[in-house]
Amino acid sequence: EKRGLRELRVLENLKKTILETNEDVLPKCEQSMHDNLSEVLQRLQAANDMIHKLQEKEHEKRKIQADKLMAGEEKRVAQRETFLQEQQSKREEVDEEHRKAMERLKEQYSEMEKELAKYVSF
Repeated sequence: EKRGLRELRVLENLKKTILETNEDVLPKCEQSMHDNLSEVLQRLQAANDMIHKLQEKEHEKRKIQADKLMAGEEKRVAQRETFLQEQQSKREEVDEEHRKAMERLKEQYSEMEKELAKYVSF
């Protein structure tokens, strides 16, 4: 009988503990968890927003850098074209000077041959 009463008291205490847990501790835990989850979600959203802004800035920086590189490339191509045109003009100028010099030399040698022919005939 004592053993039965002890078991009954243990069961009553266990029932009381379960009721306290269900009615008091569990709702507090749920509320605390809900509050903390809400805060975590807000922080997560703020972090996502910051990451999104950083990604946009990085994208803009890369776009600006790519635009600068493209502009530089276009400038170098234009400079190369100008250089090649200048070189072509200079080459044509030198070729023309060479042609004129060759004509003068031919005329000079022709005159020299005529002069030489005068002296050879004596």
